[in-house]
Amino acid sequence: MPVVRVDLVLPCLDEERALPWVLGRLPVGVRAIVVDNGCTDRSAEIAGEFGALVVTEARRGFGAAAHAGLEAADAPIVAFCDADASLDPADLPRLVTLLEHGGADLVLGRRRPTTRDAWPLHARVANRVLAARMSQRTGTRMYDLGPLRVARTADLRALGLRDRRSGYPLEMVLRAAAAGWSIREVDVSYAPRAGRSKVTGTLRGTVTAVADMSRVFAEVSR
Repeated sequence: MPVVRVDLVLPCLDEERALPWVLGRLPVGVRAIVVDNGCTDRSAEIAGEFGALVVTEARRGFGAAAHAGLEAADAPIVAFCDADASLDPADLPRLVTLLEHGGADLVLGRRRPTTRDAWPLHARVANRVLAARMSQRTGTRMYDLGPLRVARTADLRALGLRDRRSGYPLEMVLRAAAAGWSIREVDVSYAPRAGRSKVTGTLRGTVTAVADMSRVFAEVSR
């Protein structure tokens, strides 16, 4: 069996349509940690069939699921990715290379839509505003919050992330910047997701995410 160098955390809520493709795209040396965040379909069963570590997180929320995966990780590098097939785990080696050999401490995948409908307009506009605020706060020019991302496991745990809702990815970036981490971006493909989005695919979900992130901006100071 290949040595596991990267644990890939996949927060999951009813993604049985997407998981076979996602788990079939794992690079060598990457183990999937699928976090069941209240699934009512066969997501957890499918994850187990593909050899993923399945973790159950009863508290609903993206941050709760993501952090449960971080706590379960034991590889030296941890990665995060949406489980909806919008992002390709095969892109991970490029991010890991920058982390290990490019002087980066946190690497974010900058989304490049493969089709016009891959990224709804309201979500792209919200991300653009968010990226501008992140750039101002961190002092690093940033273009995307980057749902596909990698960092060193022990260092990320030491940041003490507290948000358990949609603000978790933003808090990670802000606390990493405050700790003096080098944050880099790498272009990754972004395809239409399988199924209906629970967050940015809907206007209501985007509004909720923006509210969560505004709270995180207020709570996390440099």
